[in-house]
Order: sequence, then structure tokens, then C-alpha cells
Amino acid sequence: MCHVLIIEDEPFIAMDLQQLLEDQGATSFAFADTEDEAVAAAMERRPDVIRSDVKLTKGTGPAAIHTIQQRLGEIPVIFITATPAECESCDPPGVVLSKPINAHAVCAAFSNVWH
Repeated sequence: MCHVLIIEDEPFIAMDLQQLLEDQGATSFAFADTEDEAVAAAMERRPDVIRSDVKLTKGTGPAAIHTIQQRLGEIPVIFITATPAECESCDPPGVVLSKPINAHAVCAAFSNVWH
């Protein structure tokens, strides 16, 4: 079983990612489009993998992930963002992919961090 937290402020991208990750073996999902929602979702159920954008409706994905990992420990992260340079100094680091989404790259990254 693999529970994935998708932190994404664009609903269609979130749905596409859900389908891609289901095809790769993810079994359940939580969704958030703000920093606070992401932290709350992770506290409700610890994710096995986090997929995050950088810029959100309110706050940032890296800030949410930092808070989540301070509270829950290390969790694999895949950033998919239109601003990959903003992930160069992300703490914690993760796999960084650029938008537009490349399905093959997303699947390969998920396979590397989960399997």
C-alpha cells in the first residue's frame, strides 16, 4: 500500500498525477492546494510519498514539506514545478521535475522513491 499526498494548486494536474501514480501502484491519495492544507493532510494520515508543486494558492510546497518532515520524519518527495530553480535550495531535497509534466519522468521518479 502506498499513500500519496499531492500538493498542487491546479486541479487538473492533480487529477492527472493521481491517475499516473495509481498506474504505478499508489493505492490512496490526499490532496492539498495550500501549505496549511498540506500539513493538515499529512498529520491526518502520514504519506508514504509526497508529490509537490513549489508555488501554491497560499504558501509554498517546500515550506509545507519542511514542516511535515519536522513532525513526521523523512518522507520521499517529488517536486514537479514550473520553477525548478526554486527547488535547488529546498530543505529537504527531493526529486525535481519541470512542468509541463512528462509522464515517463513522473513514473520513473515515483518508482525510484517508492519501490
